[in-house]
Amino acid sequence: MDKQFAVQVESGKKGVNGEPSVGPVYRNLLAKDGFPPLDADLKTTWDVFRNSVEKYPDNKMLGWRELVDGKWGPYLWKTYKTVYEEVLNTASALRASGIEPGCKVGIYGSNCPQWIVAMEACNAQSYISVPLYDTLGPGAVNFILDHAEVDVVFVQDKKVKELLNPECIHTQRLKLIVCFTSMEEEEKNKADSMGIKSYAWNEFLHMGSKVPSELQTPEPSAICTIMYTSGTSGDPKGVILTHANTTINIRGVDLFMEQFEDKMTTDDVYLSFLPLAHILDRMIEEYFIRKGASIGFYHGDINALRDDMMELKPTFLAGVPRVLERIHEGVLKGLEEVNPRRRKIFNILYNYKLRWMKAGYKQKYASPLADLLAFRKVKNRLGGRIRLIVSGGAPLSSEVEEFLRVTSCAFVLQGYGMTETCGLATLGFPDEMCMLGTVGSPFVYTDFRLEEVPEMGYDPLSDPPRGEICLRGKTSFSGYYKNPELTNEVIKDGWFHTGDIGEMQPNGVLIIIDRKKHLIKLSQGEYIALEYLEKVFGITPIVEDIWVYGDSFKSSLVAVIVPSKEHSEKWAHQNGHKVSYSELCQMTQLRDYILSELKSTARRNKLRGFEYIKGIIVESRLFEDEKDLLTATMKKRRDKLINRYKAGIDNVYKNLIVNKH
Repeated sequence: MDKQFAVQVESGKKGVNGEPSVGPVYRNLLAKDGFPPLDADLKTTWDVFRNSVEKYPDNKMLGWRELVDGKWGPYLWKTYKTVYEEVLNTASALRASGIEPGCKVGIYGSNCPQWIVAMEACNAQSYISVPLYDTLGPGAVNFILDHAEVDVVFVQDKKVKELLNPECIHTQRLKLIVCFTSMEEEEKNKADSMGIKSYAWNEFLHMGSKVPSELQTPEPSAICTIMYTSGTSGDPKGVILTHANTTINIRGVDLFMEQFEDKMTTDDVYLSFLPLAHILDRMIEEYFIRKGASIGFYHGDINALRDDMMELKPTFLAGVPRVLERIHEGVLKGLEEVNPRRRKIFNILYNYKLRWMKAGYKQKYASPLADLLAFRKVKNRLGGRIRLIVSGGAPLSSEVEEFLRVTSCAFVLQGYGMTETCGLATLGFPDEMCMLGTVGSPFVYTDFRLEEVPEMGYDPLSDPPRGEICLRGKTSFSGYYKNPELTNEVIKDGWFHTGDIGEMQPNGVLIIIDRKKHLIKLSQGEYIALEYLEKVFGITPIVEDIWVYGDSFKSSLVAVIVPSKEHSEKWAHQNGHKVSYSELCQMTQLRDYILSELKSTARRNKLRGFEYIKGIIVESRLFEDEKDLLTATMKKRRDKLINRYKAGIDNVYKNLIVNKH
């Protein structure tokens, strides 16, 4: 019998009277006799922070870098005690400004110590924190200020102009703006003219230190945060999360981690660069605070992340697949530069270590020799101390996951969850090769089941069981703020319908195979999962980014490709083309080369004929550099992309027909 990672607590039911069938209900092994008891000392996120301040006053809590003579300096640190004092001053200053419990406080800017101080001040005084997205334009910020009825905004200096932009009309409802550093004179005057009090950071804290106030700490059932998530269509939706949601999640991670011999310690260091306005980074930071460990913030440039890694030497890295793919590409590029013999040795050691890992050895014992000879260098690229890498936010390709598992000398896990589940819904186990390419098993406080999606042919009672992932449990959100229609659409009979399609493995582990919405049917009646194909084709070295398009009136797929600058220039050099990157992108020879590379990727991944890309548009600008083409979590907005490339796509299809004849 294979090792089991989930337990069945209810059996499945066949649908009657047009109701969909539902699969069995699964739980975490730790919850087989009911959800484990909660921690009496952990009722709110304020308890989490205050307990750690008492236990670990002198530990380094928050680290950041400052510009010194035009260069980013070493990490500077604030201890738990120092941060606590800043939080109390901020909380007192907010009370002195007439902000009452239950008020909404916006936080707008990149991750930094002030972000966390503002967040904890909200936790201390029963305010509701409302992160304002960094990556959404003024339109979304304007929408959220009004929709969430925000009274105060803590804001990064370079975001002040977005806030005071005349198009952001709902800024005028604010009573107070507090800048993470200080505002320009002109900006202060503008805020004054709108009747908004504005403060520099130190000035606000100083004011709070003069008028200390009693804290009005929240109840567990109180709202902790309203986190807006960007829909792939329409206005952002505000997800309501309570203090209980957050603390139960933390308790779940505590219990989950007790099962393993490797323990997290106060010496662990997290490199924070995923936006704090997202649930993944927010929950990780809450957990690091729970453990009295350290959080170092990146200096604000995602392309210079490696510099922060070398300086901070983190022990834990959480990334979205794009970040981990870049690490993978970086190592492969390094391998191309060494002599063929060393490359061959690397490949031999890779396969040797992988074989022992597949045989059940833990990664650290699978081949210490290979680690020493070859993989130590990969580890050093990440700062040299990484112990755990977690991927979330979108599916990570198995190729990249396996590569990191073998070469990073760290645990590599995928988890699955969303804002609506307060982060984790399923989580992988360290050192289990059977979890490769999966998102693990149900989390400690989560009930899990699949529901039939007849229009896509997914049935949870067939073999393998497939269907829409539905979740229920103690960390699920209570609804979308001021949007009961949407809430009732996704929460039915207590089950949250995620819109993701999963396949349950016999050992209780889940694979995400699809998205309910992004399925298209080609004219020959074949269903195509576009996101899956983008993941497969995205591994092709010449491809920097890809968007796959198909519709029910056509029998084949086409794509917009942003070629990798480096690989295109290398190709040009080998073929004697001496032109700029943007001119290369207009060459039919490069287009044909990309098509042939896509074809070999398709063959390698055993794709079916109709999944091959038959025609492409070559685009020299990254999708992320164009406004509105991606959501804040870097998911493609298909509606916007279709508008942008409609004419080009029609053209590609026309040429395909011409060439056929």
